[in-house]
Amino acid sequence: IKGGEQMDFLTGELSTCESMIMKVIWDAQEDIAVQELIRELGIRFDKHYARTTVVTFLHKMAEKGYVSTYRKGKAAFVHAEKSEKDYKNKLLREQTDFWFGGKPSKLIASLCESRKLSKEEISKIKELLADVDE
Repeated sequence: IKGGEQMDFLTGELSTCESMIMKVIWDAQEDIAVQELIRELGIRFDKHYARTTVVTFLHKMAEKGYVSTYRKGKAAFVHAEKSEKDYKNKLLREQTDFWFGGKPSKLIASLCESRKLSKEEISKIKELLADVDE
């Protein structure tokens, strides 16, 4: 954030663990039971947190405005309050500003240098850039 600019609607940064939790929540595409969240963290990220640990993370994430929780019967559920798209766009803007002097062309150049792009990926990038130009 540059002097005087306000941070956008995302009120706080996510830790690595919180990012994994949010990824599971976003990928669920609907509210997810805490027990299912815990199970998915173990399967997808080999993170075997105790329920109390996950609940502590969720509380902190709720304070930051990312999630809300509610009960339905005996089960506790988590609802995403911020979209994955908005969060990724925020991160991409911040990283482009920090690492690439705010120049998307430098970001794309670095991406091309750091990965072996298939012809299909190159073609898709060209299509996306052509769409922006229209």
